Amino acid sequence: MRALGVQGCIVTGRMYRAALPFARGLGFDAPVICYQGAAVIDPLKDEVLLDVPLANEAALEVEAYARSRNLHIQLYKNDRYYCEERNRYSDFYARLAESEPVVVPSLREEFRYSDATKACIIAEPEVVDREIDGVRQAMGTRAYVTRSIPWFIEIMDPNVDKGKALALVARRAGVPLEETMAIGDSWNDIPLLRAAAIGIAMGSSPAELRAVSSAVVSDVAHDGVAEALERYVLS
Repeated sequence: MRALGVQGCIVTGRMYRAALPFARGLGFDAPVICYQGAAVIDPLKDEVLLDVPLANEAALEVEAYARSRNLHIQLYKNDRYYCEERNRYSDFYARLAESEPVVVPSLREEFRYSDATKACIIAEPEVVDREIDGVRQAMGTRAYVTRSIPWFIEIMDPNVDKGKALALVARRAGVPLEETMAIGDSWNDIPLLRAAAIGIAMGSSPAELRAVSSAVVSDVAHDGVAEALERYVLS
């Protein structure tokens, strides 16, 4: 793909520090879209090109909701994530992100005067199934609530959108959106696939993502990304 001059861009809900090794390993020079589109960062200069944090009041409201439901919650700022204790949920996230949390006595005190890049509630999938609509109802139009993996409820500013972030990166690269393709595998990729000219859903994708896709390829275990590139980019 790169030999043909086709540019690649990582679009993820992860922190910048967690996504950067993959961008560098793939030799991608395009800005990294992270935090579901709340931040876009140039990997060559570590320059922040877009920063759309969750407002302080909304972040504290999410924290209060999670506390009232006895749910593990993490708040993010300055490309670090904060929680009040190490437990199996924070350890699960740390393994995925390959980054350790900052444990503080009180999230409310730590974020009393600062916005949060995002908030993330972590629980068993069946608990997330039960709670995600409650989070959406509690936040209303003051937040964008999505789900990346079955264990996460992620909460960002309502203006955050992977598709908008893709448009920014495409403009910067001089590539019309009509010449973009996006590949995703979860609910949080719906705005991304809608924005790209060709939206590809992985075989493991939920029905909601398949519904907005141009095509469905194999899952991760069967090299679905390679299949999409071979079929729609290299052919």
